Amino acid sequence: MEAQLLCCEGDRPAIRRAYRDSNLLTDRVLNALLRAEDKYLPAANYFKCVQKEIAPYMRRIVATWMLEVCEEQKCEEEVFPLAMNYLDRFLSVERTKKTHLQLLGAACMFLASKLKETIPLTAEKLCIYTDNSITPSQLLQMELMVLNKLKWDLASVTPLDFIDHFLSQLAVRGQNRPILRKHAQTFVALCATDVKFIASPPSMVAAGSMVAAVEGLQMRMAGNGSVCEKLTEQLAQTIRSDPDCLRACQEQIEALLETSLRQAQHQQQQQHSVAMETKNSSEGQGLSVTPTDVRDVNI
Repeated sequence: MEAQLLCCEGDRPAIRRAYRDSNLLTDRVLNALLRAEDKYLPAANYFKCVQKEIAPYMRRIVATWMLEVCEEQKCEEEVFPLAMNYLDRFLSVERTKKTHLQLLGAACMFLASKLKETIPLTAEKLCIYTDNSITPSQLLQMELMVLNKLKWDLASVTPLDFIDHFLSQLAVRGQNRPILRKHAQTFVALCATDVKFIASPPSMVAAGSMVAAVEGLQMRMAGNGSVCEKLTEQLAQTIRSDPDCLRACQEQIEALLETSLRQAQHQQQQQHSVAMETKNSSEGQGLSVTPTDVRDVNI
C-alpha cells in the first residue's frame, strides 16, 4: 500500500482547484471586461476633493499592511487588488478619519476574502492583525458601511481579470506560463500599493505588468525583431489604447519596482546594522545572544 500524508501543515488547508476554463478566455468575455472596467474606477483626486485627514502616504502604509496580511494568510491573488479597489472607491465618496483607515482596510479585505476565497478570513483573525486595536463588532459595522457606500456592487474588474486573456495571446512555452503569470501578478499587487495607478484602467495596468514581466524575464517568443515592442503594440490594440500610453505605464511599473527594491534593500541594511549593534553590545557585557533577525541564523 502506498504511503499517504494524512496531515496538513499550516493554518489553511490546501485548496482543490478546477481546471482553467478556456471558454472564459474568449473575445466576448474580454470585450465585456473592457466595457465594464470604467464603472469601477475610483476618483483620481479624492485626496484633494474628498479627504481632509488622509494623505497618499497613509494609503501606502495601509496598503503595505494589507498586502502583508494577504501574503501571510496565503490568500488568493485576487483578494488584495480587489480589497484595494473597494478601499479607493469608498474613499472617493466618503470622508474618513485617519484613525479609521486601518479599520477600513480590514473591512475591505474581509469583503474581498468572502468574495474570492473558499475559506474566507475571519473577523477575529483580522482584528488580531491590527494588534486588537479594533473589535469584531466594529469590523462588521464598517463592513456594512462599505457595502452601503459601494451600493453592494462588489464585482469590480481588476487587472488580474485580464492577465490570463493576455497570456493566452502570447506565443510562449507551456512551462514558462506559470512563472510569467506569477511575475505579472506581482507587478499588479505592487501597482495596487501606489497612488499613481489609482485612476489607471485595470486593462492598462495588466498590459503594462505583462510587458514588464516579459521584459524582466527576457522571454523569447517566436518571430523576429523586438519581442517587447511587438507585444506592446499587440496589447495596446487589444485594450484599445495608444502604444505610447502603454509604454509609459510599463516604465512607471518598472520604476516603481526599482524604488521598492531599493527601499527593501535599505531596510534590510538597517535591520542588519541594528542586529550587529545588539550582538556586539551583548557580547561586550558577556550576555548570551539571540539573533534579532532570522537572516542571522546560520542553518
